[in-house]
Amino acid sequence: MAKKPGTTPFSAATGVAAQLNYPFLLKRMMRLMELSRTLASTLDQAKLLRMIIEAAREMTGTEAASMMLFDPISGDLRFEATTNLESSFLEGLTIPVEGSIAGWIATHAEPLIVPDTSRDPRWSKVVDSKTDFVTRSILGVPLVTREKSLGALEAINKIEGEFTDDDVSLLQTLAAQASVAIVNARLFQQSDQISEMVHELRTPLNSLTATSHLLLHPSLPDPKKIELIKTMQRETGRLAQMTTDFLDLAKLESGRMRFAREPFDLRELIEESVDVVRQQAAEHGLTLETHYDVPHPTVTADRGKTKQVLLNLLTNAVKYNRPNGAIITRAQQIEAMYQIGVSDTGKGIPPDAMAHMFQKFYRVPQNENAAPGTGLGLPIAKKMVEVMGGEIRVESTMEVGTTFYFTLPRG
Repeated sequence: MAKKPGTTPFSAATGVAAQLNYPFLLKRMMRLMELSRTLASTLDQAKLLRMIIEAAREMTGTEAASMMLFDPISGDLRFEATTNLESSFLEGLTIPVEGSIAGWIATHAEPLIVPDTSRDPRWSKVVDSKTDFVTRSILGVPLVTREKSLGALEAINKIEGEFTDDDVSLLQTLAAQASVAIVNARLFQQSDQISEMVHELRTPLNSLTATSHLLLHPSLPDPKKIELIKTMQRETGRLAQMTTDFLDLAKLESGRMRFAREPFDLRELIEESVDVVRQQAAEHGLTLETHYDVPHPTVTADRGKTKQVLLNLLTNAVKYNRPNGAIITRAQQIEAMYQIGVSDTGKGIPPDAMAHMFQKFYRVPQNENAAPGTGLGLPIAKKMVEVMGGEIRVESTMEVGTTFYFTLPRG
């Protein structure tokens, strides 16, 4: 392998630092064997990636570790996990395949030691410039399975001495096990989502099938035909919404949904969102109130995604409210965050249902017939809020009402 500026091929890691330290090496190999069993049984991709990078950092004796994976749709090389940055920072963060250290490792499918990143022309300072972290040295190995490159695993800043052949060998072994585990987790996620989707699509499809057969009956009176046609319109609308929700959820869970991070006026966004549901609220005799603890609160997040979350909560507040009730939206500053609350004056959520409110496809049994939906709005909202660096929660009192709160970083 040709030597690159500031680069050491792994086989050239020699000298005292490369000499075997048998007790330490044996300890790391035992840790690797223990980890392999855990990786093989972990199907939650986020949890899996976190385990891999923590193990990479521990086994190589480095300050941090990162993982970059190719996006299966776009082909971009994306940051998926790192030990020294919050997950919300990684959303939408891509690495150029050409002209980057990670790109070289992933495309050449070879391990690489960069003892001094400042001397390597492929080193990009983009990530370092956005954080307080300083990258000095890198050991990177490819993530490969079935002769296909998934991406790269990097150990960053050796704490003592220099990277050795032992470090390379251990990280390669971890990467081989990690690659198989990542593929298994992706396959499980896809099959799980497909089975859930098929199950949920059956209800509206069965309704449409039955309704279409009834419409073909020659003696069916016109008023009944109109009623059945309206039923078909509702069910096709429900199918369309399901399709949109399924796509959103799939993008969120695979990390392919892009998020912008920019400051915007939260009050302006709330007023826009309230205006969207104003007509719907008026049809139910609902009053709309908004309250702010500062005139123009500024948050830093994705404006479009924030509006989607807020509209979901406002629409739910309309659907599950009492006639002639109220919807109150509040924005208040809490330390480094802004908290947005959407309250209704409905019947409330039963205590036994509270723990399930953000589960996929869950709908409160008492409300299933009263207000049709996909059961995906709240899980999507939760994931979006978390990606933007906030949290979402719910409080409810029976016969009084429900409030959903979510937080976003201040501008």
